[in-house]
Amino acid sequence: MNTILDTEYSGIVYHILINEEFNKIKQIEHHGVTRFDHSLKVSYYSYKIAKLLHLDYKEVARGGLLHDFFLSNENRDTKERFFSTFVHPKKAVYKARENFELTEKEIDMIRTHMFPVNLAIPKYAESWLVSFVDKAVASTEFCQKFKVKFAYIINVYFLLLLNYIK
Repeated sequence: MNTILDTEYSGIVYHILINEEFNKIKQIEHHGVTRFDHSLKVSYYSYKIAKLLHLDYKEVARGGLLHDFFLSNENRDTKERFFSTFVHPKKAVYKARENFELTEKEIDMIRTHMFPVNLAIPKYAESWLVSFVDKAVASTEFCQKFKVKFAYIINVYFLLLLNYIK
């Protein structure tokens, strides 16, 4: 994945990538990578799929990048990490709104990306897309973190996603 070579994508998210507050997530571990790296993957893959599906790929690129934009203490215990699963979308919406102008669709992408773990149901196809891609990317990262390769499962997941969106 080389997002820098994709000048259109870079132009869409540049203002986020240079934001000092956003760059703090480069220091936070997330699924075995940094929260920044995870968010960049979700954003870029969602952007590419949104373009193929003729969805609003610009909003998807931004919403995908901001979906996990919240700061947390690295020394959190297991209970705090578990609880964060349910509350971090609201924290991410708050943090993103504090630093950027967001559309209703971008807010929905951030707020609902944990569906069905959280009960906030996505309103837009773009929100569903970011949610699915987030789960696929997180699954891959977990597999890499634990040295297990589930590429086959991830590919099946993407095929199901694409069939569902049709």
